[in-house]
Parts: sequence; C-alpha cells; structure tokens
Amino acid sequence: MEIPGPEWRADGGVGAIADAGGLHLYQLRLHEAFGPVVRFQLPGADGAVSIADPVLLEATAHLDERPERLFAFLDPLFETGNPQVMPAGEHASWRRLLLSVLAGRPSHERYLPQFTALTMALADRWAEQAGGAEGDDGRPVGLQKDLTALSLRMICAYALGGEVSEPERVVSAFEDVLTAHLHGLYRTPGAGAPGEAAGRNGEGERAEAGLLLLRRTVDRVIAAHHGGRRGRSDVVGALVEAGEEPARIRDTVMAMMLAAHHTTGVAVSWALYLLSLHPRVTERVTGELDRVLGARAAPAYEDLGRLTYLEMVLKEAMRLCPPGPYGARRTDTALVVGAYGIPAGATVFYPFWAVHMNPAYWPGPREFRPERFTPRESAARPRLAHIPFGIGPRSCEGARLAMVEAMLILAVLLKRFRFRPVPGHEVVPVERFVLWAADDIRMTVSLRNDT
Repeated sequence: MEIPGPEWRADGGVGAIADAGGLHLYQLRLHEAFGPVVRFQLPGADGAVSIADPVLLEATAHLDERPERLFAFLDPLFETGNPQVMPAGEHASWRRLLLSVLAGRPSHERYLPQFTALTMALADRWAEQAGGAEGDDGRPVGLQKDLTALSLRMICAYALGGEVSEPERVVSAFEDVLTAHLHGLYRTPGAGAPGEAAGRNGEGERAEAGLLLLRRTVDRVIAAHHGGRRGRSDVVGALVEAGEEPARIRDTVMAMMLAAHHTTGVAVSWALYLLSLHPRVTERVTGELDRVLGARAAPAYEDLGRLTYLEMVLKEAMRLCPPGPYGARRTDTALVVGAYGIPAGATVFYPFWAVHMNPAYWPGPREFRPERFTPRESAARPRLAHIPFGIGPRSCEGARLAMVEAMLILAVLLKRFRFRPVPGHEVVPVERFVLWAADDIRMTVSLRNDT
C-alpha cells in the first residue's frame, strides 16, 4: 500500500515547514491530515516516513543508524566525527561506556548532595529577587537561561570532573552555533528579505565565537581532570582507561555538555511553566512536597521515590513538551510497518511530539493531566506511547540521571517558590535540537509563606 502524504514541492519541503511554524508543528499537521504513517519531504534527507503510532513504531525500534545529512548541523562541534551519526558497531561500545557512567543508582545517590547544593544556590539567588506572597512578584527570571546553566553545572560535577566557568556563556554559545547551522538546513531557496545577509553574517560571527568558547571550555574541563578515574561517574577517566584518543575524548565531553544541559534544563522549564498555568495541579504537588519533606528544604535520595505525583507531573510535562521533539533512523533492510512497506536505506522519522499527542492513546491530548501516569493508566498504554528520551539503541544514555536531576530541582524550587507567568510575555516553542522557547520562559517568583 502506498504511504499517504503531501505533494512533493520544488523547495524540498522547507516552505511547508516554515508555513507551519517549524518541523515540530508540521508533524502534528501532517499526522492530523494523513494518519499515523506519512511520507513527507525532510530537508537533509530528501524524504522520510514519519510514524506517530506507538504500536507501529515497534517495527523500527531496533534501528541503530542515523541519516548523516539530517544531523550535519552538529558537525562543526566535533573533531573526530559527529557522535549522533556514529556507525552502529562503533556506537555500541561508546554507548556501553556512557551507560556504565551515567546509569548507576549508587553514583546518583552519592552525587545528590552536590546537586542539591547547586540547586539551593540558584534558589538563594532567585530568593533575593523574589517578591512576597501577597501580590509582589519581584523581578522576573528566565527559566531556560538559569535552569540550563544549572544542568550544565550538574553534568560537569557528576561526570566531567568539576565546575565549568561561566555556564550561562556556554549555554549561549551552544545556542549561537546550533541556530546558525540549523538555519542552513531549513533555509528556503531564493533571495532573502532586505538586511537578511547582514543578519546572517552577524549570526555566523556569533557562531564562530561560540564554537571557540566551547572548545576552550572543553579543554579546560579535561585539563582539570588530573588523570585517573575518581569513581564510576567519571567519563573522562573511563575514556582514558578505554584507550580513546584525545580528540574522541574532547568530542565526548562536548556531546555530553550539549545533550545533558539541554534536556534537563528544558524539561524542568516547561514543567514549571505548565504548573504556573494549572494552580490546582500546583497545589497538589506542593501538598505532596510538604507531606513528604516536612520542614526540610530538599529531598534525600529515598524521598524521590515517594514523590509520586511530582513524577507524574514531570512525565506529563515531557509528554506535552518533550525536550527533544523528534528523532530519525535509517533502515538497513526493508521493513513492513502495518500495511506499508519501507525500503532499505530510507529515513524513518520519529515525531515524538506527534506520538505524545496521538488521541488514540492520549484522550484530550492537549490537556495537562498528570493523572495519565498513574500505574494503572500507564500499564494500559503501549510502551512506546511516551518516549521523551527516544527509543531503541540510540535512546538517551542519561535518562535515569536526568530524571533524578529534574525531580530534585522541581522539588527544591516548588517547596520554596510560587511561579507566575510574566504578563504579556508570549511563550513560543521553537526547535533548537530541543524544544526551546523563542524568548525564554519568563516567570516571576514569590516566596511560599504557607509551609
């Protein structure tokens, strides 16, 4: 059976993506119009087959190759080759090493006090600019700016040997590099608007400066390591022991800094934003925090498992606003997906956001309802209905660590503050390798005086 989809366009599909407001929104439109399996033009891959049904996704979950052109915007960050498209055989051993560092509960528990201290330091800074509980909101904070910087500090403390200087500048540098090269992927053919060339030149200069800063930061992180493994959560030491060349070590550190600070900081930012729009859910979360923690300002490791409603809130936030809104694989052999055949060498597109919005598995999909993640509700859904960390052998190696970090950050901040959107500030999701907000998520914070 022929796979349905829109007509092919001479511009390679970039115009349709731009008209929709981005690839993440285009996917929702495609699947609403054509059903769970859609063929469409994908810049960087010529064409692709997008699958938004979790049952049908099972037929592709084993795939372990990525289309190189689609991830080429990351190439400037790396010396030995883009880890996102590392060949499957080479990737398997690299993944095992990262899992040995990132997935262990003992190391998560051991580092929780350090994560807590970093989070409390941010909370103290916010408290200085917070308003009172009775209408004085204080000065606004940029959730994404501050929380991605916090996440960067956490991953450097946990796996890379220590503190990174000026994390806010590092986060901005990543944004400058990714923005410039993503524009190249999604640029519509033809002349631009007046002044666009000058704007692009400035963008290119910022990207070059950002890349220089990132490489210097990576070098400083590695130089501060002093050699030898200090414990199971030491990526640099593990790579040295494995005999990896210095350039591969630098690339791995760069990849971890990119992936870890984006995912956790963005996930927590969207969760706080959604909670600010749903006061009844917030009331239930803060009630749980007060019962479990009492007068304590932060949870111990064993408390995280008792914060069941907070975990449901985080999972629902990542359903509505997945940190990574999509992924892609390349078929090594022909596949049968439902009633459709997909040839060898084709690009299979994973529209995580569209999967999370599939009404067959998520009734009222645009509603924020954490109760969807009770054990009973979760057991009734296919396992790939909720995939914020991806699927298969290319899924996120740091998923467990990210959940620990996100739960801790949310617990500390919600125990101490109330959050309100800044009046008149529009929050617009855009794609930047992650689901970013175009002009940050600006919130006012006030101290909770009811604990």
